[in-house]
Amino acid sequence: MAIALGLYFFGCKHAPRDRTSFIAGMAVLAIIFISPLCALTVALFSARVVHHVLLVAVAAPLLAWALIDRISVNRRVLLARFLTPLFVFHAVIFWLWHAPAIYSLALASTPVYWAMQVSLLSSAALFWASALLASPSRAITALLAVTVQMALLGAILVFSGRPLYEPHFFTTEAFGIDPLWDQQLAGLIMWVPASLPYLLVAMLRLIAWLRQGEVRRA
Repeated sequence: MAIALGLYFFGCKHAPRDRTSFIAGMAVLAIIFISPLCALTVALFSARVVHHVLLVAVAAPLLAWALIDRISVNRRVLLARFLTPLFVFHAVIFWLWHAPAIYSLALASTPVYWAMQVSLLSSAALFWASALLASPSRAITALLAVTVQMALLGAILVFSGRPLYEPHFFTTEAFGIDPLWDQQLAGLIMWVPASLPYLLVAMLRLIAWLRQGEVRRA
């Protein structure tokens, strides 16, 4: 929560463009880290996936949108230009922390756990800022690419014939489910609901792009 508080004071001091978006992003971070959801992630991998999806697909874009005006013009140009590398960077970070061995390490070590959270949020925020600043065609392509790679990881979790995440082998029984079912549920969440924020923003960019074309023709 120290990062969240730092962002809060930054936002209050510098008056972000969209205070509502900033407050909403902070609220999502509060849900992630201080609500019962945080405790539930210890037992259920599906809850952990909900946690990660809220972090990278809801909190990150809200904060990026709210604070984007505080970025200098030169840095905005760089962010827009490096959309593809930032997409790759975020995708690598996301897949890395969902590799079973790395995931287990994160749950066994507090510093590694917070490294996971910080890297997921920061890489996602950079990607979203870049997607919001890039041209519509490049932004839409990148947003769709995120949904594809996330759906691929979700499909791997759904169709795996065995549970992959050792920290949850013996923690799901209290909820009346087995580890494989929990993992498959996590995969379905990553496959479908997780893609919705990316598809929504891609659709909004497309609509704005089409309207701009109509204005130019008029």
